[in-house]
This record gives sequence, C-alpha cells and structure tokens, in this order.
Amino acid sequence: MPRDHPQSAAPPLSGAGAPGRRPDAAAPAPGSAETPFLELLARGASADAYEQPVLLARAEGLPAERIAALQQAKALALRVRAELEGRRRREAELSALFETAHDLAGLRDLDAVLQAIVQRARSLLGTDVAYLSLNDPARGDTYMRVTEGSVAARFQQLRLGMGEGLGGLVAQTARPYVTDDYFRDDRFRHTRSIDTGVQDEGLVAIVGVPLMLGHHVIGVLFAADRRARVFEREQIALLGSFAALAAAAIDTANLLAETRSALAGLERANEIIRDRSAVIERASDVHDRLAELVLRGGGTHDVAAAVSEVLDGTVEFTEAAAAPAGALESSRAEGHAVRHRDDWIAAVTAGGELLGALVLRGHPGLDPVDQRTLERAAMVTSLLLLARRSAAEAEHRVRGELLDDLLDARDPRLLRDRAARLRADLDATHAVLAARLEGGADDADQEADARRRLWAAASHLAATRQGLAAARDGGAVLLLPLAPGDTATELARRTARDLGTAVHEPVTVGASAPVGHLTAHSDTVASAYAEARRCLEALRLLGRPGDGSAAEDFGFLGLLLAGERDIEGFVDRTIGQVVAYDERRGTELLRTLDAYFACGMSPARTKDELHVHVNTVAQRLERVGRLLGEDWQSPARALEIQLALRLHRLSAVTARPARH
Repeated sequence: MPRDHPQSAAPPLSGAGAPGRRPDAAAPAPGSAETPFLELLARGASADAYEQPVLLARAEGLPAERIAALQQAKALALRVRAELEGRRRREAELSALFETAHDLAGLRDLDAVLQAIVQRARSLLGTDVAYLSLNDPARGDTYMRVTEGSVAARFQQLRLGMGEGLGGLVAQTARPYVTDDYFRDDRFRHTRSIDTGVQDEGLVAIVGVPLMLGHHVIGVLFAADRRARVFEREQIALLGSFAALAAAAIDTANLLAETRSALAGLERANEIIRDRSAVIERASDVHDRLAELVLRGGGTHDVAAAVSEVLDGTVEFTEAAAAPAGALESSRAEGHAVRHRDDWIAAVTAGGELLGALVLRGHPGLDPVDQRTLERAAMVTSLLLLARRSAAEAEHRVRGELLDDLLDARDPRLLRDRAARLRADLDATHAVLAARLEGGADDADQEADARRRLWAAASHLAATRQGLAAARDGGAVLLLPLAPGDTATELARRTARDLGTAVHEPVTVGASAPVGHLTAHSDTVASAYAEARRCLEALRLLGRPGDGSAAEDFGFLGLLLAGERDIEGFVDRTIGQVVAYDERRGTELLRTLDAYFACGMSPARTKDELHVHVNTVAQRLERVGRLLGEDWQSPARALEIQLALRLHRLSAVTARPARH
C-alpha cells in the first residue's frame, strides 16, 4: 500500500550561519536538553528540524557537555518521532483491514467475494498484479481462480502441483514465501509450465501467503510486481492478515466469527497504541534510576537488578566470552541490542572495546522503547566498569607474570595452580598472539608511553576474555582462548581492531595455530609465540600494518610460517570441496583440474588430453567454479590450487600400500 508521510509545515529554525535566532526557533531551554525536542515533537516538525537546537548550541559556544546532552536528547526524540510515524502507518493499515472486513461481510456470492479479495490485496500493497489460487483436493494441486491486473491468458489458467513454484510451496508448507527475483531464486522447484506462465505475465517479485481454515490450507493469496522489489516484513504481515479475512469470507459458515475476531484484534491494537505513553514514562523513570546508580557508585549487578525490575524480566551482566558470539558482535557493530532466540543481547563497550554484555532472558517480544532502555543500561554498565578498571591493574600484572613464566618454560605443575587461581583454563584450546604498535614515536618517552598503553589495553582485553597478556620484545603477547567455531585468523583480526581502537594507533597482530594443553610440554607456549611473531613480521613485510592474521591466512605461505607444516589442512582449505564432490559423486573434477593446468588452462587441449568433448570440459570447470568460487582462475588462487593438487597427489602416493 503506498505510504504517505506528511510533514508539518513548521517554520525552520535558524541555521548555524544565521546572524540571529528567529522568534519561532526551538532554542535549547537552559534547564533541560529535552525541552526543544519535546516542542518539535509536539508540533510534528520534520526530521531536519531536529538538528537545529544542536547547531544553535554550537553557534552560541555552549559547553561540550550541553551539546552532548542535546545530541543524546535529539537521538531519543527522533526515535520517538519514528515510533509515532510508524504508529500512524499501522493505524492506516488497520483501518484498511477494518474496511475490508466490513466490505467482505456484506458479500455472499463466492465469485464476488474472490474478486473483492484480489482487488483489495492489490490496492493494499500497491502491486501490479494480485491473484488467488484454490486447492483442488481431488487432483492434489492448486489452480488459478481469480486474477486482478493480469494480461496473459496462459498465466490465468495455471495449475501448480504441491511443492512446485512459489505458490505450490506455500500451499504445501502452509508458510508464506517471498522473492524479489523469482527466476533467480533456486529455493523453488521451477517447472516449464509455471515459468512460462510467469514469464508471459512478466512477473519478477512475488509474495504468497496461505489461506488457512483452522490447520488446513484452502488456497494461496499472491501479490506481484513486474520489477524487482523487496517486500517489507510489515507488508507481508499485512497480506497475511488480509488472507485470514479472505479465508473467512470464502468459508461463509465462519464469516461472522472471523469478523468478530478481526474486530477484537483491532481493539487490541488500539489499546497498544494508547499504552505507548506509559512505556515512554517507564523509560524516563529507568533513566533517572540509572543516573542515581552511577552517582552512588553502584555495580553492574545493581544496574541489572534495576533494569530487571523496570522491564519485568531477568537481566544479567555476562562476560563477553559467555555471551552468544554472533549476537554480541552484531550488537557491538550496530550499537543496538539484538535478539538471540528468546533473549536480547546488548554489548557493553567503551571506545570500541568490548567489556561484556547485558542479557535480557526469556523476553522475545521486547518493545522498541524497552530495547532502548536495555541499551542505555549497557552504556551505564560500561561507565561503571571503566571506573573500576584501575583496581584490576594488580591482577593484570599477576597475569602477565604467569604468561612470562609460560613463555620461559617454567615448571608446568606450578603454573597450573597459579592459573587456576586466576580462573585461566590452561587445558582449553588457545591461540598465542604477538601484537606491535605501528605508529612512529618522536622520542623515547613517547615510545615508552605508547608501549605502556598497548600493554594496558592487551591486559584488559585478556582479563575480559579469561586469557593472559604480557609485555615482551617491544610489544605485547596475549594468550586467548578460542571459542567454538572461532579461528585463529578471526581472533587475530578482532584483537588488532580492539587494541588499535583502545590505543588510537594501528596495531599489527600475528597469531599462532590453535594449541591445547599448554602445560603438557614446557615449550608449547614459547613455540606458539615464535610462530605468532613470524606471522607478525610477515604482515609487516607484506605492507599490512594494523591488520591481524594467522598462518592459515597466508595460503601456501602459511606452510612456511607455521611451526608445524599442516599440509593436510592446506589441501582441505584449498581444494577440499572438489575432493569431497568427487568422492560423493564418483566424478573426475580433480583429474580435469590437473589436465587443465597441465595444458596451460586451455579447454581445447584439455579435452584432447582427457579424450572427452570440449563441452564436458566446460561443464566440469563450471562445476569447479561453483565449488571453489568465481576467482579460482585468478593467478594467486590458481597457484595455490596447483600446489594443493600436487600435494594431494603426493599424499595419495605416500598413503598407497606398496606392492609385493
């Protein structure tokens, strides 16, 4: 449905370069940073007008704290404005559904009902075409019954088997499906008859929702455009709501009951809209309580308890290693709380440094305003953690001494006891990382200060991730545990990014291969550190300062950098998918690759070498491209693939039993 966003014709505020303030400008009130934005909200000003109070404050030379407060108030006001606009849009959609239900209630002829359904669907979503198919239990398929906006006769007579095409899949699974480009979407079972009909109609983007009566699908309601289009979640939900009304209209016996249900849903939606004001008041209350906690020196658990009470749920502060890695990384990157299953995760960060997370348990239906409350609580938690960082310096030094002893190959039994007291699990899988600053220093004092800042940042990072850190060889060395599914390369890159953000200078990080049971041999950590330093020096020689990497990231060069030559791992990373494909399908992709490179990458010569048709060679190489990626014939990739092929052949010869 087309959306209009009317803007109030409020007079603009004076700009940053204006000589004076206009009488109707929303100037910042001396007592509260929120006042000018509340006035803008009250009169429905445009989004651009919300920048003016900040520009005026800067022009008047107000303190930085005042400007920061205005910026924060502006962000909150814009969120409230967006919420209000979304509310108005939902009210319009609900109104349209209400009108549709009213119109359908007056229809009794089935053909008129079905025609009204597709007309409403097309109008509500603003699409080129809308159509409806009904299931045929006798034939076990679904057939086109009514169309609106269609011009192709073959399309209007289509029949779709269960599971065929988008509509057949909706009818079979009773789930909505959407595609922004039908012919490029391989999720659907394409058939010649369906694709021909859709092509005749010129459809590209399609969304289909099931018509349900109880637990049974009686048909499918579609909306489609003749151009690529991404259907928004709200539009799909709206079409689904309309499909529910349509199914009720088709089943005349349940018409009255379904209409009453729709009205009850509308009343509930209006109640939710009225409750918004209470939600905003609750957000203001929690803001005051969090400010009080900061002033009286509360802890992270105090913040969690306060937010738990306001949000009527269980909020916990967890270390970064204990939180879901993917959700935590998304929250840090986006700066917002993100949903993870039935929980919400808000990253606790400071200057790009990850300090932990606030986790709201078992509360999947979080209100946007309450989501902002959780995010604000995460910001307060980061302030409290930074305030207490100085108390952790002593522990950092102890952790550094333990890592020094590991690097110097001291008695492993004594080190295990010390590590247990520091809650460091030396039996877990770790990676040793060597970090070095890349920014130049003007004198020795500045260089020493930069190294101290690097060590402090590395120590804090290690403490928050249950690892160890120490200063060594003009840089820092870290021993960090590897999370399940994580790689040494990913850990090195994150560490380089986090340390660089903390010290405001590029930091290069090299990582060893994963190592376990650190105390099994006295030189385990020392050997891993040597490998990490080789990776670090390789990054610097390759002109990649400020980056992070492990031996596995250098392709075949990693075989030279690694402490142990992981030939099998290199072959698997490079051509493992091709090897597995040949083993599963009994194909000859590896043999074709060998011949292709031996023949100078010439398909014509390759087909003579293999005694097959040139089309067969092309088909095999196309399959190789899908397995290895489109850039597999680039010079760098081709070199690695040829080396992996050679190593694979040699390893196969070595593994072959000798003949007697």
